Amino acid sequence: MTVLRIKHQTIYSFESGVSLNPHRLLLRPREGRELRLLSHLITIAPANEVTWAQDVFGNAVAMVNFMAMTDKLVIESLSEVELSSSAWPVFPVAASAVSYPFRYSDEEWTDLGALAAPQYRDGGDAVRNWAQSFVLGSTTDTLSLLKDLNQGVTQWIRYEARDAEGTHSPNETLQLGIGSCRDMAMLFVEAARFLGFGSRIVSGYLYDPDMSRVGSAGSGSTHAWAEIYVPGAGWITFDPTNRSVGGHNLIPAAVARDIRQVMPVSGSYLGATFSKMTVEVTVSAQ
Repeated sequence: MTVLRIKHQTIYSFESGVSLNPHRLLLRPREGRELRLLSHLITIAPANEVTWAQDVFGNAVAMVNFMAMTDKLVIESLSEVELSSSAWPVFPVAASAVSYPFRYSDEEWTDLGALAAPQYRDGGDAVRNWAQSFVLGSTTDTLSLLKDLNQGVTQWIRYEARDAEGTHSPNETLQLGIGSCRDMAMLFVEAARFLGFGSRIVSGYLYDPDMSRVGSAGSGSTHAWAEIYVPGAGWITFDPTNRSVGGHNLIPAAVARDIRQVMPVSGSYLGATFSKMTVEVTVSAQ
């Protein structure tokens, strides 16, 4: 087991006083079988009122209403988690799903719903055809196919950090041949859906103590990856940016159908021109 401390600070600066509309925060680490949340504290300025709820995916959502105008918004999240995931996970895939193609049960199809349906239509058949190119025969090993697709993302797409807001569509990422972690994760998710898999996007934090992982800055950073539902094994973590499988160095904060639903901080304001945004993330072992 590893105990990690996560600090995530975001500062928005404005040229003069603005009125902040309600903001939505997805900063609380998502507890699960391999992650236990030990503590979590959010500090926000200016004066505000925070209410908590769970969204349709079970994510902890903080809604912030502000009491005063300001020329600076500061949001700081401090978390301590216990991570027990294995560096070399073994996935107990059900016998019915060991070979691809397989069929989800009627109950699984119903519950997966939109998570198994492609969400982007801008590229015609480009992403579908790209995904199908990894299927090497009429039947193939399911996990091998997913691992090949996971590695295929970085074979086709060169990683490039991008601070600008927004995510390229999977077709744009495929055509450009470059992308950030969120672009690469959405390409993997959409390609898996074209192959018939239930898939979801994950946002959270990357723990990288030896600074060897793509997409990290120092010992940790915000990150995006994917999860695929495989009967028997459940949701399996895939990080196409680093060609890795399993959540050994990943701390999820939110899961959803689309990357736009898992933004750590979202909101708007009325008034002066936005001046600058700074983000500082550290992930350290205790």
